[in-house]
Amino acid sequence: MSSFIRKVISTAKAPGAIGPYSQAVLVDRTVYISGQLGMDPSKGQLVPGGVVEEAKQALKNMGEILKAAGCDYSNVVKTTVLLADINDFAAVNEVYAQYFKSSFPARAAYQVAALPRGGRVEIEAIAVQGPFSSA
Repeated sequence: MSSFIRKVISTAKAPGAIGPYSQAVLVDRTVYISGQLGMDPSKGQLVPGGVVEEAKQALKNMGEILKAAGCDYSNVVKTTVLLADINDFAAVNEVYAQYFKSSFPARAAYQVAALPRGGRVEIEAIAVQGPFSSA
């Protein structure tokens, strides 16, 4: 029986975990990225400007974690978007489309009762390392 590699992925270019979890974990070639809030990594606080600016920052943070794992947005196969208000769905979609342009990942989006730090949006992802071929 073969074993899989399990490696914690971490970068100072994205906010550190605010609890007992990792920014991301790599298992074999799959990267599991923890939910990213719109936090400025240098200040440790949510960026001002509401849900649009928070979504941009959350996706930038995700991009830094993807880089640390040897990936980019094209490697993402699944995301989950958590919203404090489902009425922000369209605004977050506009931001999301700036980062995911084709071969879109599978996705779920939910309104939740509350997010850490009073955030308006949190986005988690699953990515797979390596080049893809189309089927």
